[in-house]
Amino acid sequence: MSRQSIHSDLAPQAIGTYSQAVRTGATVYLSGQIPLVPATMELLDGDMTAQIRQVFENLQAVAHAAGGSLADVVKLNVFLTDLSHFPLVNQEMSNHFSAPYPARAVIGVAALPRGAAVEMDAVLVLSD
Repeated sequence: MSRQSIHSDLAPQAIGTYSQAVRTGATVYLSGQIPLVPATMELLDGDMTAQIRQVFENLQAVAHAAGGSLADVVKLNVFLTDLSHFPLVNQEMSNHFSAPYPARAVIGVAALPRGAAVEMDAVLVLSD
């Protein structure tokens, strides 16, 4: 099965040796996104809700470049440096997803790239 690298100028550029996403068949694997502002490649200077929202906007931009949207997410992984922000993730997810919700894991971590407080990656399955 062939692999296709996905790229969006509306999401932060990869800051390492990886693709923003890779599509194989109908499945798209989105790389982790932190709350980087695409235009500046700087972390969003805002409260935690705004940072979580920026991550979803970044994921959405890459999903669109792959021919899908957040509605196509079947698995979402959330990494937080402070698990007390878990309710904010739930609240913001309700703005981006509807039932049936994607499978999800929320993982507490010691640190994230560039000192971010939140990172998310996702798996999409696109319909024909």
